[in-house]
Amino acid sequence: MTEHPNCKINIGLSVVEKRPDGYHNLESVFYPVPLHDDLEIERSTAFSFSQNGIALDCEYCDNLCVKAYHLLLSEFPHIGPVSIRLTKRIPSGAGMGGGSADAAFTLKMLNTLFVLGLDTKQLQSYAARLGADCAFFIENKPVLAKGKGDEFEDIRLDLAGYRLLLVKPNVGVSTAEAYRSIVPAPATFDLRQLERTPIEDWKHFVVNEFEKPIFEKLPILAQIKQDLYNGGAVYAAMSGSGSTVYAIFGADSDTAELQKAFEKRFFTAVVEL
Repeated sequence: MTEHPNCKINIGLSVVEKRPDGYHNLESVFYPVPLHDDLEIERSTAFSFSQNGIALDCEYCDNLCVKAYHLLLSEFPHIGPVSIRLTKRIPSGAGMGGGSADAAFTLKMLNTLFVLGLDTKQLQSYAARLGADCAFFIENKPVLAKGKGDEFEDIRLDLAGYRLLLVKPNVGVSTAEAYRSIVPAPATFDLRQLERTPIEDWKHFVVNEFEKPIFEKLPILAQIKQDLYNGGAVYAAMSGSGSTVYAIFGADSDTAELQKAFEKRFFTAVVEL
């Protein structure tokens, strides 16, 4: 069985309050993006996991696909051993949820492979135990995310017909450090209004609050965002807590030269939404 876990972008991101458990409540729109990994799971005589493609900076036992398998195994002991083969095309530490997607798709594939009968809510519950945004990839549709990023409200947002340019330099962002730099406050823009706000106006209202402190520490990200606007983007922003900066272009925009310039130095991808 083979599936293709996709990533996401954050459109707007506000940290609205700190929770008693030490986490933070946020508000952001999660939007699925058709840049994907390849994930193959088959029944086997012994459990195995292998990974190729873009290198990961975690140990075998910390991979979320492995954790997803063992989570379900602990609940359903009759699950047999499997062989998991992951080909990474989504860079890690990019703010696009690539690892979370791999985990969520592992849960869905095991549910199918072993006929566990888990419904959407149950799969989301298991996914939330693996990571704050893992549950998003169970339904994999645009949502307004709240809570830790694991509470969802439907939003009617359709970017079909636009082109997305993703740029990730070889720099890392510590999520914990990023959160320490934020003073929680109510969101200044209601993201439910996105669907009624012309995308050309988003740059005036839709803000990722992590950008200011992170751009101060990593000015290359601020420069990439400015270069994307200079290249004709209708909206550009950092995704999540970084370090990917994305830009939305009209379908008739010529992004070839801009893409070529970025590809000389950074991970770059163009996808049609």
